[in-house]
Amino acid sequence: MEKPAEVVRDLELSSRLLDKIQSYSGPPAVIMEVCGTHTVAIARMGLRSLLPKEVRLISGPGCPVCVTPSGVLDEAIALVSEHGATLATYGDTLRVPGSETTLAEARTTGADVRVVYSAMDALEMARQDPRRQVVFFGLGFETTSPTVAWALKVAREHRIANFTVLSAHKALLPAMDALAQDPELAVTAFLCPGHASIVLGAKAYRLLAEEYGTPCVVSGFEPNDILVALLRILAQVEKGEARVENAYPRAVTIDGNTEAQRLLAEVFVLGDSRWRGLGVLDGSGYDLSDEYETHDARRRFLRGKVFPDSEPAGCRCADVLRGKLAPADCPLFGKRCTPALPIGACMVSSEGACGASYRFQAA
Repeated sequence: MEKPAEVVRDLELSSRLLDKIQSYSGPPAVIMEVCGTHTVAIARMGLRSLLPKEVRLISGPGCPVCVTPSGVLDEAIALVSEHGATLATYGDTLRVPGSETTLAEARTTGADVRVVYSAMDALEMARQDPRRQVVFFGLGFETTSPTVAWALKVAREHRIANFTVLSAHKALLPAMDALAQDPELAVTAFLCPGHASIVLGAKAYRLLAEEYGTPCVVSGFEPNDILVALLRILAQVEKGEARVENAYPRAVTIDGNTEAQRLLAEVFVLGDSRWRGLGVLDGSGYDLSDEYETHDARRRFLRGKVFPDSEPAGCRCADVLRGKLAPADCPLFGKRCTPALPIGACMVSSEGACGASYRFQAA
């Protein structure tokens, strides 16, 4: 717990940093954050309402639950309803809508759907009962995918044959690449994620800065972390520069976690992947390699069956995830779509832009 004197110093620093941001008078800047934890922190701070008119801060596809399209949810539902598997996944996933239902609703009709905190929890479930087919439904970016890779490696080494993974893990950089090239969106700079960057390393964003002239600054999650990162971005924009800066050196290095990178390369291969809001992006999905084929729930149970994607009528999550629509501008926001009765994935997840905006009234 911070001592009173430390709290005062933090508040004084926040005030000074905010004063500097509010005095910005350079070229207009559209800054996108692509991290769900940043989305929540920014909404909690009410930061968007404090920025000068020249600066617009928009949310991108930083919530892994939100970017997972309905067809993938239908895959998970089919595994429990048609194949009788035990599905283990994160709590946020249960209420995300598939084309017709959710995992939570499937559970009320007898499907064996369980909430776990990690893939290792699901693996232990499978180890304890070899008669049970346990599927871990894994979502996330480079923050969580190495932990799933490790669980798969352990399962293979210990020959736990009744453990499989339905992988919806995604690589963040192809999405950022697509957004940087979108002329309609015209992103000026990226507030780069802290968690994923621990694995990727700050150098992962160099192509965005060098090829597209898009400043990239890695940020932590405390209010002053974000304010410092925004100041560094605005300094680059004002000078017409574009480079990668690491404003989170206490956790992120230039090269990242090379051991986690090696583990990802050993267990997964990058393939084309469907994103809600962005469509199919080349090389953006972490698929299990052929070496782990027997632990791949898609190949083992679904056998190539394709589940088409669909969106609930009137839902604008796709536009919110692309940064083209503020949550409050969706006609369903706060009316038919609330955290208690969510229609779209962006309202379901605790890291979704709509959910964060609704909770903190910072749309």
